[in-house]
Formats: sequence, structure tokens, C-alpha cells
Amino acid sequence: MEFRHLELLRELSMRGTLAAVAEATHRTPSAVSQQLKTAERELGLRLVEPFSRGLRLTAAGQILADGADDVGRALAEVQAKLEASLGEPSGTVSIGALPSASEALYPGLLERTSGSAIALELDDFDLAESEYAGRTLDADIVIGHSLTGDVPRGAEHLHTRVLAREPIDVALPSEHPLASLERLAPDDLVGTTWVGVPVDYPFDSILIAVENATSTNLDRVQRLRDNRLVEALVAMGTGLALLPRFTTRPRPGVVLRPLDGVRSVRSIVALARPDRHARFAVRTVLDHLTAAGADLEARFAKADPQRS
Repeated sequence: MEFRHLELLRELSMRGTLAAVAEATHRTPSAVSQQLKTAERELGLRLVEPFSRGLRLTAAGQILADGADDVGRALAEVQAKLEASLGEPSGTVSIGALPSASEALYPGLLERTSGSAIALELDDFDLAESEYAGRTLDADIVIGHSLTGDVPRGAEHLHTRVLAREPIDVALPSEHPLASLERLAPDDLVGTTWVGVPVDYPFDSILIAVENATSTNLDRVQRLRDNRLVEALVAMGTGLALLPRFTTRPRPGVVLRPLDGVRSVRSIVALARPDRHARFAVRTVLDHLTAAGADLEARFAKADPQRS
């Protein structure tokens, strides 16, 4: 039994189709199909079967796919012990993160790993909360966020670590009547207009909580992902918005106010598959990210959001 065969079966189990496995592993579908046949021949078992227009794992194939993480973790732990005995973690660690967390954490991470034997491959993407877990198939560490807890939806089976907890503030045009208040509460927001985020994105849960608390509906005139664009629309008076405190810079025409009465703090969370987390270099990078997150929290602990 070769580990590469277990990995292939796990990929098929998680991604669902030969085409998706081929794209993710940079192979052709015919090459993936041939490798499956090789695995079946060497193991003497039928591992896949026709289903609809594609293939699915047999019961035996699913057992092997489910065992891939355990085998991979065991191998990674042995490798980690070897690296630890040599005194320094090394190798490439790939990381993907939501853009605002990338902006907040990557500079500190790069500073901490500078001159080490760890090479970083960085990526950024903005997703619905439940989609971050799926990206751990392609990256060693994925940094997502949640406003409902410390584990993003869908990541319950993964190794998770909270890197920081960040307040989410209400951004208002500086001439808005609510800008005269020091802090805001749900009742203050009744009848307001918003530049929101796409459905199922974590920030939307704050507006939903406000709606539930006030038994009213808030008008979302736009739903956008890019925080800089959102800031620009707030400045021109399009509506109010929710913005993360760590990376929102002072901008003419925009003020920030804390929101009380509903949960308005997000957990920025690192996710990793157990086999990848077992690597010495991955765990070292997670420690560096945790330190960078602690620095951010300390820096903003006593800082109020800018008033103008």
C-alpha cells in the first residue's frame, strides 16, 4: 500500500470528480484514472465504481481515503521529529488568507521568518465563512474568520487556532447624525442604509443580529467584498458599513464607532489539516502567526476607533 494511493483516494473523496482532482493535482483526468487503476491492481480491491456520469469510491475506497489523514499525520510527525533533531524547521509552507487578515498578519509573519530555512507561499481570497475549510486541501494553513464562534463553519474536523480577536466597527459618513455618538447600539441603527457584504459572509451576521434585536429590516443598497471600495462609498454617503478595526485607515469623510449590544468581534482563525499541521515548519509558522496576532491585539487594546 503506497501513501500516494491513499492521497489520491482522499482527493477524490473530498473533491468529488476526476476533473477536480486532476485540476488540483496538475494532472490530466486520464492520468488520474490510470493511477486509480494502478492502485486497484496493486491492492487487489475495487476502489471506485461508476456513479451518474462519473465515479465514486466504493466502501473499501472510502476506508482507505479516510485513513489518508492518519497515515499522513504519522509520516509528518516522524519528519517533524527528524527536523527538530536537526535544530531548525525548514521547507515551504503555503498560506491562504482573507485579504484583511493578510494585510494585518503577513508583514509580521514575514519579519519573523526572515533569514530562516522556511519559505512562504502566500495567497489571499475572500470567501463565505463555510468555504475556508475546503481551501485546506490546497494550502498548509488557511486563515479564515467567524463572528459566531472560534471555529468557522465547516472546519470542525480541522486543527484550528485563534490568531486574534478583532472588533468590527460601524463606518459612517462624518456628517451623518449618528457620528455625534461615542458608541452605537442596535436601536440607533433602525432605519439606516448599508453597504453590506455578500450573503453568508461573516460581517452580515452582525446586521442580522441587529435586525433580530430591533425586529426591523436594514436596507442593504450594495453588497461588496473590497473594504477600500466600501470605505469610498461610505465617504460619499451611500450608506453605513462594517469594517475591521486592525486594517481600516483614517479616511477623510469617514468615522468609526464601536457597536454594543450584539456580537461585533470576529475571531481570525488558522485552519490546517491534521497531517499538514504535524509538520515542524507548519507548526512553527502557526506560532509566528499567533505572535503576530497577539501584537495586533496589544497594539489596538487601548485604541479607540478614529473619530474623524
